[in-house]
Amino acid sequence: MGELTFCEKVSAWFRNSKSYLLILSLQFGSAGMYVLTMDALNKGMSHYIFVVYRNVIATIALAPFAFFLERKIRPKMTVRIFSEIFALAFVEIILDQCFTFLGMKLTSASFASAVMNSVPSITFVLAIIFRLERMKIKEIGCQAKVIGTVVSLGGAFLMALYKGPVLQIAGSSAATQMHQPENVNDPSGSHWLLGALFLLIGCAGFSAFYILQAITLRKYPAEMSLATWVCFIGALQSSAVTIFMERKHPEAWSLGLDSRLFASVYAGIVTSAIQFYVQGSVIKTMGPVFVTAFNPLRMIIVTALACIVLSEKLHLGSIVGGVVVVTGLYLVVWGKSKEQKAMMSDESPQKISQQGQQQLPITVPKIDNNEDNKPQLIIIEDQTSTEKQ
Repeated sequence: MGELTFCEKVSAWFRNSKSYLLILSLQFGSAGMYVLTMDALNKGMSHYIFVVYRNVIATIALAPFAFFLERKIRPKMTVRIFSEIFALAFVEIILDQCFTFLGMKLTSASFASAVMNSVPSITFVLAIIFRLERMKIKEIGCQAKVIGTVVSLGGAFLMALYKGPVLQIAGSSAATQMHQPENVNDPSGSHWLLGALFLLIGCAGFSAFYILQAITLRKYPAEMSLATWVCFIGALQSSAVTIFMERKHPEAWSLGLDSRLFASVYAGIVTSAIQFYVQGSVIKTMGPVFVTAFNPLRMIIVTALACIVLSEKLHLGSIVGGVVVVTGLYLVVWGKSKEQKAMMSDESPQKISQQGQQQLPITVPKIDNNEDNKPQLIIIEDQTSTEKQ
């Protein structure tokens, strides 16, 4: 065979980098949601009502695609699967979204995105408990993931706790800063610690969602349908909570043609509908820890956008913490890559030589009657080479 053409090389690169590019895109989309949501909350929108509208819009956006595109592969709904979906909706919509937005309302968008970087650490621990991630501390790949997770978490808290001198950039003027809530970027504010506590509860819910999603996809391997069910059940759950919490303010349900409506639509389509589906697809191939390892990038994006759009103060600590976070991020990704290469080397050389150009071997739950629910090694073979044999 001759050398690959330029187009074939580009195609192979995109195929092998698909998971990385998808997760990076999700981080940019999620960062936009933080900024738009914070702007809506600053304008008086109830975070409870925001969660309801977000998931209703996500359900409407996803349902037609899920119904037609996955009708042949969608498993039958059982009581056990429905109970897992109900639990998924609770940990993601109620624990994660409700508490995260409440905590962000009491602090700031940049602080919220920084605290949410504890998610990879919590997810890594839960993945080990549920045996979705192997833990061999003597291997350099595992050591890199552990150290990288700790470093990323340390950088996130450095951004939140160490302020340093204020850096003046375009868009952060004293006039616009006067319109911020009084507790923004003020660690000594009366609601700051309470907001941080709510954010940590949201982190726990987010981590639990990653783990439960990976487990549920074993029995219900239809990512779009699962995302639709989660948004629909979550909309019902959050509606019940909102009706109780906003019972004295029925006027809060009304929205105008402003940033509050746009934030709800954006969050529903981008960070609920699209993110849930893409996230589920990547989790099936790369595992939940790989997905959460990219969350620190969102913090850097949110910090920059919040400084410019929301006029939040940018401190030197944010820059230093961002560098630390990126360092930890690459340690985690490098450790994951080392583990994948080790798994590849353990396979028979004959099998590996037959694969040609392919994706890296991946650890995913095997969908069968495996009672232990242990991760199985699956090698994705090149279909063209298989046909030639």
